[in-house]
Amino acid sequence: QVQLVESGGGLVQAGGSLRLSCAASTRTFSRYTLGWCRQAPGKECESLAAIDWSRISTYYAQSVKGRFTISRDNNKNTVYLQMNNLKPEDTAVYFCAADDRSAALEPKEYASWGQGTQVTVSS
Repeated sequence: QVQLVESGGGLVQAGGSLRLSCAASTRTFSRYTLGWCRQAPGKECESLAAIDWSRISTYYAQSVKGRFTISRDNNKNTVYLQMNNLKPEDTAVYFCAADDRSAALEPKEYASWGQGTQVTVSS
């Protein structure tokens, strides 16, 4: 497994932006498919976005498509989630996740998870 550490969460007003970062400790970072999930209180974790090793194939949940962008820097072992036009319903704990198995898995099914970072959007 790979160790993941998220950062960049915080409090933002509706319509604002945040960029989450997730640093991975592994020598084989480029082999992993990376993704982001979020979990609001009382709800299941929602898969949001994923990006494969080539940075060509990406996935977005309908709820964030057009507002969130996932990217990765294989030289820095880091994956990012740029979040624009944030809404109060985006409030949740955001987790990054990684897996080196099938790219067909959803991020919530990935084997390795970070500890999460809180994002709170005020109205």
